[in-house]
This record gives sequence, C-alpha cells and structure tokens, in this order.
Amino acid sequence: MKFHLAINLERMDPATDMKAVRDHTLEMVQMADAAGFEIAWAAEHHALEMTIAPNPFQLLTWWGEHAKNIRLGVGVVNAAYWHPINLAGEAAMLDLLSDGRLEFGIGSGAYQREFDRMKPGLDQRDSWRYMQESLPVVQKLWAGDYAHDGEFWQFPTATSCPKPVQKDVPVWVAARAPITFDYAVEHDCNILSWPLTMPMSEVETYRRRLDEAVEKAGKPFKGSWAVMRHAAVYDTESDRAEAMRSIRHVLGQFGNLMKKKGQVNNGFPEQVPLAELDGNARVDPEMLEQNLMFGSPEQVIEKLEAHRSFGADAFVYYASMGMDMGQQKRSLQLFIDKVTPAFAEKELAHA
Repeated sequence: MKFHLAINLERMDPATDMKAVRDHTLEMVQMADAAGFEIAWAAEHHALEMTIAPNPFQLLTWWGEHAKNIRLGVGVVNAAYWHPINLAGEAAMLDLLSDGRLEFGIGSGAYQREFDRMKPGLDQRDSWRYMQESLPVVQKLWAGDYAHDGEFWQFPTATSCPKPVQKDVPVWVAARAPITFDYAVEHDCNILSWPLTMPMSEVETYRRRLDEAVEKAGKPFKGSWAVMRHAAVYDTESDRAEAMRSIRHVLGQFGNLMKKKGQVNNGFPEQVPLAELDGNARVDPEMLEQNLMFGSPEQVIEKLEAHRSFGADAFVYYASMGMDMGQQKRSLQLFIDKVTPAFAEKELAHA
C-alpha cells in the first residue's frame, strides 16, 4: 500500500497567522516527502478560510520547489470553474516546473454554496457533465492543436502552452457515484474516493461500484484506487480528546456548507449544531473514532489493513481537520514512525 498526504491551508479563526499556516503545509509536505510518501494533494475551493485553495497549481508549484521527490496531486480541480485551455496550460506549467511530477485530478465539486458564487445557476448534482466534457479536451490540448465545439465550451484551434513534460500525465477522477466509477474505468483514469465519516461498509460499496464498472466496461481497471480519510494518530489521551474536538468542530462547518444551513462570515462558516446533521451518529465521538483513521498506531494499522483487504492501492492521509499545527505534526510523525514501517515490511515479505 502506498501513502499520500492531503493538506489544506486552513484557519479556524481570524487570530491564526496566515504565514504560519502557509509554512506549516510545506513542513508537513516535507515530512511526507522524506518518509517516501508518493503524492501530496492540494484541493481547490473558494472564499473559505477552512480550505484556502483558490488555485492548487500555485501551491503545488511552491511545494515542488522545496520537496524534491514527492509527486504533486491536484486533488481536485472543479471542471465547471475552468476553461479547458486555461486548465490545460496551468496543469502543464506545473508539470514543467516540477520536472514531470504532476498528478492531474479532476472532479465535480462539493458545495452548492460555492457553485452559487463561482458558477451561478449550476446545480452541483449536474456538474459531472462539465467534468466529462473537460477532461478529454484538456488531454487533446496537451497533445497538440485542437478545436472544440461542445455543450459547455466552444473554441477554434488552440493548444496547450506549455506542453506537459510527461508523455502520459496520470489522471485521477474523484469518484463516489456509480457514473463516475464507470467513467474512470472506461477512460483508464485513477480513482480517488473519500468515504467522509461513513463506516467501512462505504468503502466496500465503492469497491463494489468499481467491480461493477469493470464488468460493464468489459476490460480490466488499469489505474490505482486511493481512499482518503481524516487521520489522527495519537498516543496520549489529551491528543485523542483534542482530535475529537477538532473534527467535530470541522464537521459542524462542513454541515453548513453541504446543507446551506448557516452563514459564512468573512470566509468562516458558522457551525451547524451537530444535532441537526443527518444521522446524528455520524458525529458521535465513538463512531467517528471507529470510522475515521483515528487511533493509536496499532489501531490505525488494523484499519489500514481493512482498507487494503478491499483492494485499496493507496491511502490518503487527510491532515486538515482543525487540529493545532503542533498536534498535526505529532500525528503525522507517529504515522511515519509507527505505521508505515509495518506496511513496508509486509511489502518486502510479499516481494
């Protein structure tokens, strides 16, 4: 099993220094780079302090200058917000500046609130259509001159300047719904799945959707399947309690954005009372600790084994969940020191 890191520039309150947040993300990426993690992922979001990510290509270029081996994952751009020519050029420039380390992730977005501002009138549930038109256009622009007359974009002959360094840029699709698994398998894309706070049965459901997509396509899945979870590894009761407090705070903000139940004031989402979130058990501390990648190193190893048993090729350690920066580093270091060696030994034994 390979390991990835996903981290955002995040602020929970205005008192947090933005430069400290900036530097913290790089330090975490450098830790993952030194530990041999395969990919560092940066998201795209707009007008939100909890995920400060207006252009993932800028952030990844900066990380790439200071972390020399880890690959740089766009996790993920929202296709509806980008003109394909702009998107192809930005992605290719990152590949050029990083000497061919781009991992190109594309998806359909998450928050209707964001669509209401970035793409007014578009229902988030329909945005997959933009993704499925955009991706092949971007790939054709990387290859050379191309003119497009589609449903959402039309333009005369153009090309991507620059071109990617890589002959075949790895492409990742954010997949949860069956239609997205079908698309990924049919078009030989890698798959990035996020079960949110759901139990392992959700991972099993994704595996079934992947298998059904393979059967429908009539050809094998050629890509990798990565599963992302919020992660907190701890060896003290105080860190355990703080991890739980932090994730529940973030889930209250997340519920605001997903359900448009509260206001966002100067970029900070109000917390929705946890009792108002669907299936209040989803924020129950005991269930969260069971479902997320939370626990002692031994507990986390056991959970990772369960993910691997369903065929996950990689685990994405999602670090951003409102914990203070010191605890985020302690957690990642415990994961590096106590968890990843167990899998390195298993891989060696298997080989």
